[in-house]
Amino acid sequence: MRTTIEIDDTKLRKLRELAARRGERGYSRLIDEALEGYLAEHGSGADHPSDEAKEARIARLLALEGSIGEEEAEAWKARIRESRRQWRAP
Repeated sequence: MRTTIEIDDTKLRKLRELAARRGERGYSRLIDEALEGYLAEHGSGADHPSDEAKEARIARLLALEGSIGEEEAEAWKARIRESRRQWRAP
């Protein structure tokens, strides 16, 4: 189902960056995962996370396996900047 939500620019930028690192074209799956985790943890009204919430957290963390590190990200950014600089040159 589609819906409209308001997300501030900073969070939206971070969502797009995370989706790109995961090789996803959009961020709907990220929003869905976040909502699942939140509802699993808070939906029951319990003060402590359920086993399902803990498993969801672990699954989210494991999904990050293979994410690039800061050094590699900076190297990519430098290559992109150089590519753009050359592209704009006559």
